[in-house]
Amino acid sequence: MFRTLDRYVLREVAVSWLAVTAVLLAILVSHQLARILGLAAEYGFPRDVVFALIGLTTLQNLVVMVPIGMLLAAMLALGRLYHESEMAAVRACGVGPARLYLPVFALALPVTAGLAWLTFGIGPAARDSAEELRSKAMRDAQFGHLEPGAFRTFADGKAVFYAERKDANGRLSNVFVQRSVGERIEVATAAWAEQLVLDDGQTQLVVLHDGERVEGVPGQANFRRIRFSEHGIPVVVPEPGVGRDKPERMPTSALIGSASLRDIAELQRRISLPIMVLVLAFVAVPLAALRPREGRYARVAMAILIYFVYSNLISAAQVWIEKGRIAPIVGDWWVHLLMAAAGLVLLHRQSPLNFWRTPARSRA
Repeated sequence: MFRTLDRYVLREVAVSWLAVTAVLLAILVSHQLARILGLAAEYGFPRDVVFALIGLTTLQNLVVMVPIGMLLAAMLALGRLYHESEMAAVRACGVGPARLYLPVFALALPVTAGLAWLTFGIGPAARDSAEELRSKAMRDAQFGHLEPGAFRTFADGKAVFYAERKDANGRLSNVFVQRSVGERIEVATAAWAEQLVLDDGQTQLVVLHDGERVEGVPGQANFRRIRFSEHGIPVVVPEPGVGRDKPERMPTSALIGSASLRDIAELQRRISLPIMVLVLAFVAVPLAALRPREGRYARVAMAILIYFVYSNLISAAQVWIEKGRIAPIVGDWWVHLLMAAAGLVLLHRQSPLNFWRTPARSRA
C-alpha cells in the first residue's frame, strides 16, 4: 500500500527520470542529427526523408538511454533526499531505507515493460526502416532522374554527368560524361541523351546520341577518338534495404528458435536491456545513500562507471556468444547476476543490521 512517503519518492524519481532521459537523448540525437544533416547535404535528401530519419534514429537511441536514465534518476532523486537530510528525518520516524524500493520499482517495472516493447518490436522495425529509407534516398540521390545545370557523380565517384538543359519530353541536351575504368579515362560528349530503366529495376541506362568519345590513359599519347550515333552507359542501382539479414534488423520472432550464434547473441542482447533497468534500479538505492558531508552529485561518476562496465560486459558477452566462446545457455546472464551481487554488497555495507527493518507503527 502506498503511503505519503512512497508517493513523494515516486514523484521525485519519475520527474528525474524524465529529465535525465530527455537530456541524454537530446545529446545523443544531436550527434546523430549532425551525421544525418551531413548526408542530406552531400546527397540532397528531401526534407521528409531527413525528418523521418531523425524520428527513427530517436527511437533507436531511446532504447539505449532508458537504462542509464533509470540509474541516474534514482541516484539524483534519492541523493537529494540524503543531501537535504530528508532521509535522516524519515529514518527517525522508523522507516528503513529498504522502503525506498517500493516507489523506485513502482516506476522501474512499467519502464521495463515499455522498454521491452521498444526493444522487441519497435526498435528492430525502426532500424530496418531507417536503413531502407537511407539506402533508398542515397540511391535516388545518386541514380535518380538526372537534372540539367548540375554535375552529378555516380559509381562511387568514378563517373561524372552534366547536361545543359532538359526539354518537356525529358530529353537532356548538350551532355558531358566522364568515366574512370581502371587507369583509362573516358570522356564523352553528346548532342542529347535519355535515361532509361531496364526491366530488372536495378539497372539504369544513360543513352547518349550523336556525339563522340575520347578514351585513353593520362600521361600516354595513344588516345582513341570515336564518333557514335548512340552510346549506352549502364549504371547498376543498389537494391534498397540491403542487409536485412543482419540480426539487429531482424524481427524478434525470427530470432526465437534460430540456431545461429549471431541470432542467439542478438536475442539475448534484446532481453538484457529490460533486465538492465531492474538491476540498475536495484543498485541505485544503496548507491544513492550519501554520507553527511558528501555532495548531491558525489556518486554520479561512480554510477556512470558502473553503467559502462555493465554495458561493456553485455557487449563482450554478445561477442563471445557469436564466436562460440560462451555457451548460449550461459549467455550474458552471468553479467546480470554479477551486478545484482554488487548491489547486495552495497546494501550490506550501507546497513548490515537494520536495512530491512521497519517498525510496525511507522506512519510515514
